Parts: sequence; structure tokens; C-alpha cells
Amino acid sequence: MRAMVQISYGPPEVIVPQEIPKPSPGNKEVLIRIWAAVVGPSDCAFRKGDPLIIKLIYGLSRPKFAVGGCEFAGVVEAVGKEVKHMKAGDRVLGMSVKNFGAYAEYICLSEECPLVVIPDNIPLEEAVGICDGGATALTFLRDKAKLRRGQKVLINGASGAVGIYAVQLAKYYGAEVTGVCSAANIALVRNAGADFIMDYTQEDFTKADKAYDVVFDAVGKRSFSACKHVLTAKGVYLTTVPKLSIILQMMWTSLFKGKRAVFATAGLMQNKANLAFLMELAAKGTLNAVIDRRYPLELLPDAHNYVETERKRGNVIITF
Repeated sequence: MRAMVQISYGPPEVIVPQEIPKPSPGNKEVLIRIWAAVVGPSDCAFRKGDPLIIKLIYGLSRPKFAVGGCEFAGVVEAVGKEVKHMKAGDRVLGMSVKNFGAYAEYICLSEECPLVVIPDNIPLEEAVGICDGGATALTFLRDKAKLRRGQKVLINGASGAVGIYAVQLAKYYGAEVTGVCSAANIALVRNAGADFIMDYTQEDFTKADKAYDVVFDAVGKRSFSACKHVLTAKGVYLTTVPKLSIILQMMWTSLFKGKRAVFATAGLMQNKANLAFLMELAAKGTLNAVIDRRYPLELLPDAHNYVETERKRGNVIITF
């Protein structure tokens, strides 16, 4: 089968096309033909092995897993004899959070993995796009910040893959939302539901007079120290970037009842219930996909290059 294989850590060019054996499902596994995957900042970080914690977990000198990619959507081709809840022909959304493997034509996963059937009214590309940023945003806002109706939330990077779904989810939970983005993306973020918008090229949100219950730095550009000024007395700062500084700040602020810094390994915290919930919201039209560009599998390095420009809006989709 076709696959894009990473031969080492480095620039996008370390990802090359290669024919590898097609997997066969075990007794409790599902064989899926992949039709769509995504590329985001986390995929670029894994490719580079930066920050260092990635190499410590996934291999110091080279990646343990040659085929990258976590989120995917596809069609079940075969199931093991002990699989109970899926069948051939099902359209499914999944996350391979431990072994990756989404940048290949086929993948085998246990039925118990984060894997759900996609509602009929949602295209495969839209489903995987919503999963890409939506699962992360859900973990941070619902599970870590315990977002409640009436709270004030600021989302930095509101037009990105995490930020655009964070805006929609925060509105679903009844929050007042301020989105921070560039002028070019104001209409996009407003259409996603933001109540207020700041153009970061014209205004520094960390110097604003308004205080927020939650500041979600969905792009990891501003520190907890910089954001403390705009947090309420018990406000929560969230970031998606695993720096040593945020780990230390989490430990320190957890000892007190005031402002807190929070980071989470959101990818490793996903489950069937989260994906099913996102698909339920999407089926109702509460959560809408935002797709910037599509690249065929063979142009995966080009997709990585585009993501690293930091100018994408919503998702970058890989098509098969």
C-alpha cells in the first residue's frame, strides 16, 4: 500500500513516499481504508522532534513510528471475528494516538480505540477536520477549564485549527467569547460565533483592561506571566504548547487558589465518547468544519510547509 514514511527527524523533505505491507486485522481489530487525514502544528512538531520531550517519548535519534498522522476518516474494509460494534462499509472517524499511521492507505486499530461511526450527513473530510482541532479544544475548555455559562473566554489564535473550534465550543457552553486573530480572519472568527474580536496586529490583548475567566492560547504564543494581567482572580490560562516553563507554572499555581496555568496532553486523553460528542454537535450544525487547503497524500511535505507558515485558517486536509 502507499504510505508517506518519515526517515528521520528534520524538515518536511524527510517524509518520502514508500510502498509498505498492507496490515491485516487481528481478532479485535478493524481494518480501515483511509480517505482523509490532517496536518497541524503537532504533526510538524513530531516530524522535527521539537520540543525535546517528543524525542524522549518517541525516539532520541529517529522516530519509533515511520508513518505519522493521528486523526483520520475512512471506510471499514474488514473486521476481526471478535469485533462487535463495527462492520465493513461503516464510515468511521478515528485517532491513532499511540502508534500514529494515518498517512497510509490502510490502518488497523483495536475496536476499543477512539473510533466512531460518522453520521450520514457529515463528509469524511469535514469529520476529520472537526476532530483535528475540536478534540483538543473540548479537552481544554470542558475538562480542564470547566467552562460554565456566562464566563468570559479569550481565545488567542482563534482562526487556527484548535482556535476556530474553541470559539464554537465556547459558545455552545454559553460563554462570552473574544477571539484574537489577524484582520484577514476577522469575518471567519465572527461567523464562528465570537462576540468580540481583537486584531493582534493592532492591539495586544495582554494589556487590555478587561479580565477573563479563561485565556486559551491555542497557538502557544503568549506566556502565563504575560496573560496574568487579564485573568480574573481565579482565572485559568490554557496553552497547547508543552514547554518546561508551563509545567513548572502548573505545579506552582496548583498550590494556591488564585490564577492557574494549565497544559494537557490532549491527544492522549481522547476516547470514543469525545469523538461521538463532536460528531453529534456536527450533525446538528452546532459545530462546523473550516477547511483551508487540501493536499493529496504524495504532497504531504508541501502540507507541512504550508502549516509552518502559521497562516492557515482552520484545517489542512490530506486526501487519498
